Amino acid sequence: MNIKRKNFIISNSILVAFIVIMVLLANYYLVFLFGFNEDTFIVITLVLIIFAIVLNYFLSKPLFDPLFASDTNLEKAIKETLHELNIPASTIQSNAQMLEKNLKDEKDIRRLNRIKLATNELLKLYDQMEYEIKKEIGRIDKFEFLLDEIIENSIDKFEDIKGSITIENDIKNISINSDKNGFQKVFDNLLSNAIKYNCENGIIKINMQNNLLCIFNTGNVIDTKNLFIVFEQYFQEDSNKTGFGLGLNIVKEFCDKNQIDIKIEPKENGTEIKLNLSKVIS
Repeated sequence: MNIKRKNFIISNSILVAFIVIMVLLANYYLVFLFGFNEDTFIVITLVLIIFAIVLNYFLSKPLFDPLFASDTNLEKAIKETLHELNIPASTIQSNAQMLEKNLKDEKDIRRLNRIKLATNELLKLYDQMEYEIKKEIGRIDKFEFLLDEIIENSIDKFEDIKGSITIENDIKNISINSDKNGFQKVFDNLLSNAIKYNCENGIIKINMQNNLLCIFNTGNVIDTKNLFIVFEQYFQEDSNKTGFGLGLNIVKEFCDKNQIDIKIEPKENGTEIKLNLSKVIS
Protein backbone atom coordinates (compact mmCIF):
# COMPACT_ATOMS: atom_id res chain seq x y z
CA MET A 1 0.00 0.00 0.00
CA ASN A 2 2.83 2.41 0.78
CA ILE A 3 4.50 1.75 -2.60
CA LYS A 4 1.18 2.23 -4.36
CA ARG A 5 0.54 5.49 -2.51
CA LYS A 6 4.06 6.67 -3.37
CA ASN A 7 3.56 5.80 -7.05
CA PHE A 8 0.21 7.61 -7.05
CA ILE A 9 1.72 10.78 -5.55
CA ILE A 10 4.64 10.78 -8.01
CA SER A 11 2.42 10.08 -11.04
CA ASN A 12 -0.16 12.65 -9.99
CA SER A 13 2.52 15.29 -9.35
CA ILE A 14 4.04 14.73 -12.80
CA LEU A 15 0.60 14.92 -14.42
CA VAL A 16 -0.36 18.12 -12.58
CA ALA A 17 3.01 19.73 -13.41
CA PHE A 18 2.55 18.80 -17.08
CA ILE A 19 -0.97 20.28 -17.19
CA VAL A 20 0.13 23.47 -15.41
CA ILE A 21 2.96 23.97 -17.93
CA MET A 22 0.56 23.33 -20.83
CA VAL A 23 -1.98 25.81 -19.44
CA LEU A 24 0.67 28.49 -18.82
CA LEU A 25 2.03 28.12 -22.35
CA ALA A 26 -1.48 28.23 -23.81
CA ASN A 27 -2.31 31.26 -21.67
CA TYR A 28 0.85 33.09 -22.83
CA TYR A 29 0.15 32.27 -26.48
CA LEU A 30 -3.52 33.34 -26.37
CA VAL A 31 -2.76 36.59 -24.53
CA PHE A 32 -0.03 37.30 -27.10
CA LEU A 33 -2.45 36.49 -29.94
CA PHE A 34 -5.51 38.46 -28.73
CA GLY A 35 -3.76 41.14 -26.69
CA PHE A 36 -3.98 41.73 -22.96
CA ASN A 37 -7.04 43.35 -21.41
CA GLU A 38 -9.28 42.45 -18.49
CA ASP A 39 -12.15 40.95 -20.54
CA THR A 40 -10.01 38.74 -22.76
CA PHE A 41 -7.85 37.65 -19.82
CA ILE A 42 -10.93 36.47 -17.83
CA VAL A 43 -12.36 34.61 -20.83
CA ILE A 44 -9.01 32.98 -21.66
CA THR A 45 -8.47 31.98 -18.02
CA LEU A 46 -11.94 30.40 -17.69
CA VAL A 47 -11.53 28.49 -20.95
CA LEU A 48 -8.11 27.22 -19.88
CA ILE A 49 -9.39 26.13 -16.44
CA ILE A 50 -12.14 24.07 -18.10
CA PHE A 51 -9.58 22.71 -20.56
CA ALA A 52 -7.24 21.75 -17.69
CA ILE A 53 -10.02 19.90 -15.82
CA VAL A 54 -11.06 17.96 -18.94
CA LEU A 55 -7.44 17.20 -19.84
CA ASN A 56 -6.70 16.02 -16.30
CA TYR A 57 -9.68 13.64 -16.41
CA PHE A 58 -8.77 12.06 -19.74
CA LEU A 59 -5.06 11.77 -18.94
CA SER A 60 -5.47 10.51 -15.37
CA LYS A 61 -7.99 7.77 -16.16
CA PRO A 62 -5.68 5.54 -18.26
CA LEU A 63 -2.77 6.42 -16.00
CA PHE A 64 -4.37 5.55 -12.65
CA ASP A 65 -6.84 2.81 -13.59
CA PRO A 66 -4.10 0.12 -13.84
CA LEU A 67 -2.61 1.42 -10.59
CA PHE A 68 -5.77 0.65 -8.64
CA ALA A 69 -6.98 -2.33 -10.68
CA SER A 70 -4.87 -4.59 -8.47
CA ASP A 71 -6.99 -3.59 -5.45
CA THR A 72 -10.14 -4.76 -7.24
CA ASN A 73 -8.49 -8.01 -8.32
CA LEU A 74 -7.06 -8.56 -4.84
CA GLU A 75 -10.45 -7.98 -3.22
CA LYS A 76 -12.10 -10.46 -5.60
CA ALA A 77 -9.41 -13.10 -4.98
CA ILE A 78 -9.62 -12.60 -1.21
CA LYS A 79 -13.41 -12.96 -1.19
CA GLU A 80 -13.21 -16.18 -3.19
CA THR A 81 -10.42 -17.59 -0.99
CA LEU A 82 -12.18 -16.68 2.25
CA HIS A 83 -15.39 -18.22 0.94
CA GLU A 84 -13.55 -21.45 0.15
CA LEU A 85 -11.98 -21.46 3.63
CA ASN A 86 -15.33 -20.87 5.29
CA ILE A 87 -17.10 -23.81 3.62
CA PRO A 88 -15.09 -26.68 5.23
CA ALA A 89 -15.13 -25.04 8.67
CA SER A 90 -18.91 -24.55 8.49
CA THR A 91 -19.33 -28.14 7.26
CA ILE A 92 -17.32 -29.50 10.21
CA GLN A 93 -19.37 -27.39 12.61
CA SER A 94 -22.76 -28.53 11.28
CA ASN A 95 -21.72 -32.20 11.16
CA ALA A 96 -20.34 -32.02 14.71
CA GLN A 97 -23.70 -30.72 15.89
CA MET A 98 -25.45 -33.65 14.20
CA LEU A 99 -23.02 -36.20 15.68
CA GLU A 100 -23.49 -34.76 19.15
CA LYS A 101 -27.11 -35.95 19.21
CA ASN A 102 -26.10 -39.62 18.80
CA LEU A 103 -23.00 -39.86 20.99
CA LYS A 104 -23.25 -41.53 24.41
CA ASP A 105 -19.64 -42.26 25.35
CA GLU A 106 -18.12 -39.46 27.49
CA LYS A 107 -14.71 -39.70 25.81
CA ASP A 108 -16.28 -39.33 22.37
CA ILE A 109 -18.33 -36.37 23.59
CA ARG A 110 -15.19 -34.68 24.96
CA ARG A 111 -13.37 -35.28 21.67
CA LEU A 112 -16.30 -33.85 19.75
CA ASN A 113 -16.39 -30.80 22.02
CA ARG A 114 -12.70 -30.19 21.29
CA ILE A 115 -13.47 -30.39 17.56
CA LYS A 116 -16.31 -27.89 18.01
CA LEU A 117 -14.10 -25.50 19.97
CA ALA A 118 -11.34 -25.72 17.35
CA THR A 119 -13.88 -25.13 14.57
CA ASN A 120 -15.30 -22.10 16.36
CA GLU A 121 -11.78 -20.70 16.68
CA LEU A 122 -11.24 -21.25 12.95
CA LEU A 123 -14.46 -19.38 12.16
CA LYS A 124 -13.40 -16.54 14.46
CA LEU A 125 -10.04 -16.36 12.69
CA TYR A 126 -11.88 -16.34 9.36
CA ASP A 127 -14.04 -13.39 10.47
CA GLN A 128 -11.00 -11.58 11.86
CA MET A 129 -8.98 -12.12 8.67
CA GLU A 130 -11.86 -10.92 6.51
CA TYR A 131 -12.28 -7.79 8.63
CA GLU A 132 -8.57 -6.90 8.65
CA ILE A 133 -8.29 -7.32 4.88
CA LYS A 134 -11.39 -5.22 4.25
CA LYS A 135 -10.03 -2.54 6.58
CA GLU A 136 -6.69 -2.52 4.76
CA ILE A 137 -8.27 -1.98 1.33
CA GLY A 138 -10.94 0.41 2.62
CA ARG A 139 -14.03 -1.77 2.16
CA ILE A 140 -15.50 -1.69 5.67
CA ASP A 141 -19.30 -1.77 5.76
CA LYS A 142 -21.17 0.36 8.27
CA PHE A 143 -24.58 -0.64 9.57
CA GLU A 144 -26.87 -0.23 12.55
CA PHE A 145 -26.40 -2.22 15.76
CA LEU A 146 -27.18 -1.96 19.47
CA LEU A 147 -24.51 -0.52 21.73
CA ASP A 148 -25.68 -2.64 24.67
CA GLU A 149 -25.09 -5.78 22.58
CA ILE A 150 -21.45 -4.75 22.04
CA ILE A 151 -20.98 -4.02 25.74
CA GLU A 152 -22.57 -7.29 26.87
CA ASN A 153 -20.35 -9.23 24.43
CA SER A 154 -17.26 -7.61 25.97
CA ILE A 155 -18.43 -8.25 29.53
CA ASP A 156 -18.99 -11.93 28.69
CA LYS A 157 -15.49 -12.21 27.19
CA PHE A 158 -13.82 -10.89 30.34
CA GLU A 159 -16.08 -12.63 32.85
CA ASP A 160 -13.41 -15.17 33.79
CA ILE A 161 -10.57 -12.66 34.25
CA LYS A 162 -12.29 -9.76 36.00
CA GLY A 163 -11.95 -11.51 39.35
CA SER A 164 -13.41 -9.46 42.22
CA ILE A 165 -14.13 -6.43 40.02
CA THR A 166 -17.81 -5.41 39.70
CA ILE A 167 -19.02 -4.17 36.31
CA GLU A 168 -22.10 -1.91 36.32
CA ASN A 169 -23.65 -1.40 32.89
CA ASP A 170 -26.49 1.11 32.50
CA ILE A 171 -26.60 1.14 28.68
CA LYS A 172 -29.93 0.12 27.15
CA ASN A 173 -31.47 0.37 23.66
CA ILE A 174 -28.97 2.74 22.04
CA SER A 175 -28.49 2.27 18.29
CA ILE A 176 -25.16 2.99 16.60
CA ASN A 177 -24.41 3.26 12.88
CA SER A 178 -20.76 2.39 12.39
CA ASP A 179 -18.25 -0.38 11.76
CA LYS A 180 -19.54 -3.03 14.19
CA ASN A 181 -16.41 -5.22 14.28
CA GLY A 182 -14.18 -2.22 14.78
CA PHE A 183 -16.40 -0.83 17.53
CA GLN A 184 -16.38 -4.20 19.28
CA LYS A 185 -12.57 -4.17 19.22
CA VAL A 186 -12.53 -0.66 20.66
CA PHE A 187 -14.77 -1.56 23.57
CA ASP A 188 -12.89 -4.81 24.20
CA ASN A 189 -9.67 -2.81 24.52
CA LEU A 190 -11.23 -0.21 26.81
CA LEU A 191 -12.82 -2.81 29.08
CA SER A 192 -9.60 -4.83 29.14
CA ASN A 193 -7.68 -1.74 30.31
CA ALA A 194 -10.36 -0.91 32.87
CA ILE A 195 -9.88 -4.40 34.35
CA LYS A 196 -6.08 -4.45 34.00
CA TYR A 197 -5.55 -1.13 35.81
CA ASN A 198 -8.25 -1.65 38.43
CA CYS A 199 -7.81 -2.59 42.07
CA GLU A 200 -8.96 -5.48 44.27
CA ASN A 201 -12.77 -5.37 44.69
CA GLY A 202 -12.82 -2.44 42.25
CA ILE A 203 -15.70 -1.12 40.16
CA ILE A 204 -16.23 -0.39 36.47
CA LYS A 205 -19.20 1.86 35.62
CA ILE A 206 -20.53 2.14 32.07
CA ASN A 207 -23.19 4.76 31.24
CA MET A 208 -24.31 7.42 28.75
CA GLN A 209 -24.34 11.16 29.45
CA ASN A 210 -25.51 13.46 26.63
CA ASN A 211 -24.26 11.14 23.85
CA LEU A 212 -21.03 10.51 25.77
CA LEU A 213 -20.23 6.86 26.44
CA CYS A 214 -18.47 6.96 29.82
CA ILE A 215 -16.33 4.12 31.17
CA PHE A 216 -15.07 4.71 34.70
CA ASN A 217 -12.78 2.37 36.61
CA THR A 218 -11.38 2.57 40.10
CA GLY A 219 -7.66 2.07 40.61
CA ASN A 220 -4.53 4.09 40.01
CA VAL A 221 -5.20 7.60 38.67
CA ILE A 222 -3.47 8.26 35.34
CA ASP A 223 -0.60 10.73 35.60
CA THR A 224 -1.63 14.04 33.96
CA LYS A 225 1.72 14.27 32.13
CA ASN A 226 0.82 11.07 30.28
CA LEU A 227 -2.53 12.37 28.96
CA PHE A 228 -0.76 13.77 25.88
CA ILE A 229 1.05 10.53 24.99
CA VAL A 230 -1.37 7.86 26.24
CA PHE A 231 -2.63 7.15 22.69
CA GLU A 232 0.84 6.74 21.20
CA GLN A 233 1.88 3.34 19.89
CA TYR A 234 3.65 1.11 22.46
CA PHE A 235 2.90 3.49 25.35
CA GLN A 236 2.33 1.76 28.70
CA GLU A 237 1.98 3.76 31.90
CA ASP A 238 2.81 0.69 33.98
CA SER A 239 5.58 -1.36 32.33
CA ASN A 240 4.91 -4.23 34.75
CA LYS A 241 1.55 -4.90 33.09
CA THR A 242 1.33 -7.46 30.29
CA GLY A 243 0.84 -6.35 26.70
CA PHE A 244 2.60 -4.26 24.07
CA GLY A 245 0.89 -0.90 24.58
CA LEU A 246 -1.06 -1.11 21.31
CA GLY A 247 -4.62 -1.09 22.70
CA LEU A 248 -5.28 2.65 23.08
CA ASN A 249 -3.44 3.40 19.85
CA ILE A 250 -5.85 1.07 18.02
CA VAL A 251 -8.78 2.71 19.83
CA LYS A 252 -7.65 6.23 18.84
CA GLU A 253 -7.10 5.23 15.21
CA PHE A 254 -10.65 3.83 14.98
CA CYS A 255 -12.18 6.85 16.73
CA ASP A 256 -10.41 9.30 14.42
CA LYS A 257 -11.60 7.44 11.31
CA ASN A 258 -15.19 7.31 12.56
CA GLN A 259 -15.50 10.88 13.92
CA ILE A 260 -15.65 9.77 17.55
CA ASP A 261 -13.96 12.16 19.96
CA ILE A 262 -12.20 10.33 22.81
CA LYS A 263 -10.97 11.80 26.09
CA ILE A 264 -9.32 10.36 29.19
CA GLU A 265 -9.98 12.14 32.47
CA PRO A 266 -8.25 11.41 35.79
CA LYS A 267 -10.74 11.21 38.67
CA GLU A 268 -10.28 11.27 42.44
CA ASN A 269 -10.22 7.49 42.80
CA GLY A 270 -9.76 6.26 39.25
CA THR A 271 -9.92 7.07 35.54
CA GLU A 272 -12.79 7.81 33.15
CA ILE A 273 -12.78 7.47 29.39
CA LYS A 274 -15.41 9.35 27.37
CA LEU A 275 -16.39 8.62 23.78
CA ASN A 276 -18.51 11.24 22.01
CA LEU A 277 -20.94 9.16 19.93
CA SER A 278 -23.10 12.05 18.70
CA LYS A 279 -22.02 11.48 15.05
CA VAL A 280 -22.65 7.72 15.06
CA ILE A 281 -25.82 7.43 17.16
CA SER A 282 -28.70 6.57 14.82
